[in-house]
Amino acid sequence: MAIKLQNVTKSFGQLTVIDNVSLEAGDDEFLVLLGPSGCGKSTILRMIAGLETVTSGEIHLGGKRVDQLPPSDRDMAFVFQSYALYPHMTVRRNIAFPLIMRQFRWWFHVPFIGDYFKRRIENSPEVRGLVERTADTLALTKVLDRHPRTLSGGQRQRVALGRAMVREPSAFLMDEPLSNLDAKLRTAMRAEITQLHQRVGGNFVYVTHDQIEAMTMGTRIALMRDGHLQQYGTPREIYEKPANTYVARFIGTPPMNLIDAEVEGMTVRIGSSVLPLPDKAERPGGNSRMKVWLGLRPGALAIVPPGQGKSLPGTVTLVEHVGAESLISVKLSGVHTAHDDDGGLTDEVMVSVPGYSELRVGEAVGIDCLLKDFSLFEKDSGVRVGGRAAEDFLAGGRVGTIRTAS
Repeated sequence: MAIKLQNVTKSFGQLTVIDNVSLEAGDDEFLVLLGPSGCGKSTILRMIAGLETVTSGEIHLGGKRVDQLPPSDRDMAFVFQSYALYPHMTVRRNIAFPLIMRQFRWWFHVPFIGDYFKRRIENSPEVRGLVERTADTLALTKVLDRHPRTLSGGQRQRVALGRAMVREPSAFLMDEPLSNLDAKLRTAMRAEITQLHQRVGGNFVYVTHDQIEAMTMGTRIALMRDGHLQQYGTPREIYEKPANTYVARFIGTPPMNLIDAEVEGMTVRIGSSVLPLPDKAERPGGNSRMKVWLGLRPGALAIVPPGQGKSLPGTVTLVEHVGAESLISVKLSGVHTAHDDDGGLTDEVMVSVPGYSELRVGEAVGIDCLLKDFSLFEKDSGVRVGGRAAEDFLAGGRVGTIRTAS
């Protein structure tokens, strides 16, 4: 079922934490809410689940408005960051618990009588069969009769997923479920959740601050900042055509280089170098001159001997060997770059080269800008040239821009 947020706003008193956010995920989408801590992504998830009220706007599930319904009537399953397993229950009972509670009666609280009826429901053929099929899907069959304290972090996370799966909900909501795992286990669980989505279908809404999780798992990404939606699209769209400088610097490891430049007609000037733009490049109309940020990924820069062609002169300041590639930081001469979204200007770029680089710190080099895959951003607004108009981003909220004041 499609999930739709329409002009959703959430305020706590005078503080607005979500400002007029609209997005829509179609059937069987894996929607990732991505952004730094405090950007509002978990608040959006909690509003979808019904754990937080909506100040204004609407939330729809499968064409039905649900923002005024209690959580129990929304047909959604929530997977918490802390697993939230019952330590005194076995894995089997933890997974079966939502099915037991569907048949809840007041006498379940009565000692002995309640326990009898809970065991009866748990051991019924339909519940037992569903629990065992779910455990088999998540490779938990051998631990069904163990308690959570005896399990590894990855196994506990799978139990939490199993408890959500047995409900067969219309949507799975996950709030940073892998943040408590080590790096190797995170990678394995990332693949497991992706495969789970492919097997069971349905809508997944996943909150994370990890761009690798977002890029590898999501079919759609909503990138948030300070309660505002910065860009919504497929991982490829957001990576290849970032909507503004904030998105450009947030997505990608290392992040995109933003180089101070000036576009005139079909050329771009960087320092004293003038380079031709490709025929199909997104650029300002006509022959007008415009100051821009030229966005180039580290792989779109090449290190050449100093003075070669139209290369930019520079000096190596850092060499990092990371296995399949080397990351080279180069200090440019006479060219400004954006350090980060709040840090003003610098003069360094990051270059990635395949294999093990023999370059040394202090070595003079030239930097070639390979204008094949690049982006241009308006200098003042930070909005992508050739993308949506700047006023569409600026209306009603703060967007990602590079502050040019040093």
